[in-house]
Amino acid sequence: MDVWSLGWNGTAAAAKGIARCLLLSDETVDGTPPATLDLRHGADETSGAVHVHVGGEEDQQAALAHVGLAEWIVLSFQDWSMIPVENVVAAAQGTPTKVAALVESPQQVAGAAFALEHGVDAIAVRPTDALLDAAMAMRAARLEQHQASPDGHQPHDHQGLNISKVTAVEPFGVGDRVCVDLTGLLHPGEGMLVGSTAAHMVLVHGETVPSAFVPTRPFRVNAGAVHQYTLLPNGSTRYLSELKPGDEVLVTDPTGTSRTLVVGRLKVERRPFLSVVFNDEKGQEGRVILQNAETVRLVDARGSPMSVTAIETGTRLITWYDSTGRHVGQPIESEVTEH
Repeated sequence: MDVWSLGWNGTAAAAKGIARCLLLSDETVDGTPPATLDLRHGADETSGAVHVHVGGEEDQQAALAHVGLAEWIVLSFQDWSMIPVENVVAAAQGTPTKVAALVESPQQVAGAAFALEHGVDAIAVRPTDALLDAAMAMRAARLEQHQASPDGHQPHDHQGLNISKVTAVEPFGVGDRVCVDLTGLLHPGEGMLVGSTAAHMVLVHGETVPSAFVPTRPFRVNAGAVHQYTLLPNGSTRYLSELKPGDEVLVTDPTGTSRTLVVGRLKVERRPFLSVVFNDEKGQEGRVILQNAETVRLVDARGSPMSVTAIETGTRLITWYDSTGRHVGQPIESEVTEH
């Protein structure tokens, strides 16, 4: 992590390890800084850097729009908030874009340095002893963390579909459940990956199986409780409650063959729930909360749809697991624990 000085003076010159002098408005430059990044006009084509002053949601969206396009996004704030920092850091992971944040207090230095554990790529501070000392201390802490893990983060175990064994099935009260109605027809065997945690989901089968009492709805997945996650085509996740018409969702079958379909509408109703808890071969536990109805089906280890009302302890189901931490649905290089 770099430390930048906002403007330049004798205090900055006496400090060791400052990478740049940053100019955003009318900062004073007294002396000769090691390098200068001049963003007084909002952007610098030579360095590929842009400055975004965050005062509200529109500004955050403007910063996010530069991810993948700019080499540096430099954030300053009308009122300091960690949330925009975390959101931009999360979006920039895995892209060439680096993030710098202007901070005004030692507490803000610590927050930005370890935002989502990964932290920003540079901290800019006014050249005072207190702020420079705090920034240098956080840089040392980041270096120590990096040396403890040669890759700079803990390795993540990325997995696709696997088999899990049901360990518990029990009533789970009454709540709001979501039927996801798609603008394309589902094939037998297809469904959506859904789970109470972003790391562990189960394949919920579409309503393509004939029933003696209700007609098929071959465009629908009765996906369960509103708080649950589903997997999107780009590998991110989203709460069922956040889906809206026009969104794309991932549809997959028991072989792992996937495609994209578009949400046409969401149907939310109060219904009784069943909780199904399952463990995979490595002992990772997942849970799915589904409507207690015969027409709601999971997919068993043979690839066959199985009514949730017939599932019992020991049933083997097709599931999906990914230990990658997530922030607002995006994979991040950070440890996240869910229960």
